[in-house]
Amino acid sequence: MIYTVKEPLIRPPTHPGAILLEDVLPALKLSVKEAAAHLRISRQTLHKIMAEKASVTPEMALKLARFCGGTPSFWLRMQQNFDLWHAEKKIAPELKLIQSHGDLFATS
Repeated sequence: MIYTVKEPLIRPPTHPGAILLEDVLPALKLSVKEAAAHLRISRQTLHKIMAEKASVTPEMALKLARFCGGTPSFWLRMQQNFDLWHAEKKIAPELKLIQSHGDLFATS
């Protein structure tokens, strides 16, 4: 089942790094060093993701899905939702200046 949001989110969507920091690593009782080793990445890379200073890439999404569950699409959608929300806030004034030409991709 797919749920759609009817009103714009007031707060930003959760970054996947926050899920790793607050939920995944504590549940697995792993340190950053141990988790990074399991993921075959550097501690610095994992720290950047958990600090929301780096994005989850398709390759990282594959690793995260394998490591702690979910699907690669789940991890990528979380990142995409986070990125889109911030991009929309950043360029909101510019978006208002773009004329709409209807919904060419509407489905019936």
